[in-house]
Amino acid sequence: MAQGDDTRPALSERIAGVLAIDPAAPALEFEREWYSWGDLAATADAIGGWIAPGTRVGVMLRNRPAQVGLVVGLLRAGACVVTINPERGIDRVRDDVASLGVTVLAGEPDDLALLGDAVHGDAADSNGVDGESDAGARGVDMAPAVLVSARLGVVELQGTPGVAGRLPGVAVEMLTSGTTGPPKRVPLTYDMLTRVLVGAKHYERNQQTELRLRTGVAIVNSPLVHLGGVFRVLQCVNDGRSFCLLERFRVDEWSDAVRRHRPGTVSLVPAALRMVLDADLDRADLAGIRSVVSGTAPLSPDDAEAFLAKYGVPVLASYAATEFGGGVAGWNLADHERWWATKRGSVGRAHEGCELRVVDPDSGQPVDPGTDGLLEVKARQLGDDAGWTRTTDLARLDADGFLWILGRADQAIIRGGFKVLPDEVRRGLERDPRVLGAAVVGRPDGRLGAVPVAVVELRPGVGPVSPADVLDAASRVLARYELPVEVRIVESLPRTPSGKVDLGEIQALLAGER
Repeated sequence: MAQGDDTRPALSERIAGVLAIDPAAPALEFEREWYSWGDLAATADAIGGWIAPGTRVGVMLRNRPAQVGLVVGLLRAGACVVTINPERGIDRVRDDVASLGVTVLAGEPDDLALLGDAVHGDAADSNGVDGESDAGARGVDMAPAVLVSARLGVVELQGTPGVAGRLPGVAVEMLTSGTTGPPKRVPLTYDMLTRVLVGAKHYERNQQTELRLRTGVAIVNSPLVHLGGVFRVLQCVNDGRSFCLLERFRVDEWSDAVRRHRPGTVSLVPAALRMVLDADLDRADLAGIRSVVSGTAPLSPDDAEAFLAKYGVPVLASYAATEFGGGVAGWNLADHERWWATKRGSVGRAHEGCELRVVDPDSGQPVDPGTDGLLEVKARQLGDDAGWTRTTDLARLDADGFLWILGRADQAIIRGGFKVLPDEVRRGLERDPRVLGAAVVGRPDGRLGAVPVAVVELRPGVGPVSPADVLDAASRVLARYELPVEVRIVESLPRTPSGKVDLGEIQALLAGER
């Protein structure tokens, strides 16, 4: 989709249309307080007065109403939201901001204060738009109208390197999770997000798209600094559906929201799904839920079946990547009802407009159904003329189009000539009922080349468990060469905001740096 300086993308027009339907209607609930579509529109109106289409704006994101209003307003204006996680630590936040090349930065005053001398001009603390005519030397001191008593500051950065301050057509520059290395930024265009929203209808029985406000309340518990959080908010706004925003996932707050709003579908990353399983909620608390959509990290089919048995709710696994702007494959209820028993462990089938194939890693040629290889995706959201994109995921595709993700090719451990896949070892460790979660990485070895090592988090209240106990249980399901040479038991596994285990932190822990 082309975007000129004076035009807005179709997605921006859609957002504007939804905000105008009924300004008094409830849009967003946070900590049991409701904000209207008119509140969101007021923020968008203020932003529209000083942000041109294509302008890159760094936003220090937290799951709070003011930040939602700011993001919605920027997208309505056709601007580019550059996501920044203020919880990554002061030094990393400063380095991140310094590398962005944005000229405008928005966030809560306390978060902006972390940057110290990296910005000039005070973080604004008012509800109006206070542009300064002599902003050149002292910077810009402005604040958009924000929701009720919330406050956001907007400042101009000083010493910004020569990176383009405008990026027409790009909606979000999203920071990836960085589970295996330094995070990187991926540009998500307005056209891409529009197509992903169409693909997300794969999970819905009612796939109508007319402009209207819909009934029901969704729950957004994924962080806005992750694609899942931004997408869920955008999906709700695009569909005209009100939503309950949680600052972070906590089982008690989530279950309270579920009881009060009775959403038909909820989204839980595998770590959160395990927390709900372990919380032993009353089955009646989840009675209104028809399905759970789960992605971001590998989902154990044992956990999916345990959730169905305990709460009567099917779990629909999905496959997505930030580079694709979201999901490209997943289960829906119709497929689950027909196929789950014979396709257990699959992440589902391709979304409409997406194609999947598995190729030989060396020749690049497609392999027969049921054969392991590297996954390639032709994602419609990348454009009508998009070719095949090769991932680093080892996968299997069957004759019915169901996809299994086997692990990451770039994480494979070659132990004395044997290939060890960390995800296979992790799954073996997690079959132990005492193990809540595990992470497996490779360690260089002078004799064998590399060996697997593991970090394990135990379930609460399981009693004394030693590394030898964990290895003994794993030896019943893993080959001898797959068994970790070391198991470290920790109180909790380090995770990224998206809920993935942070393998960089795991490596540092095992190296004695943490």
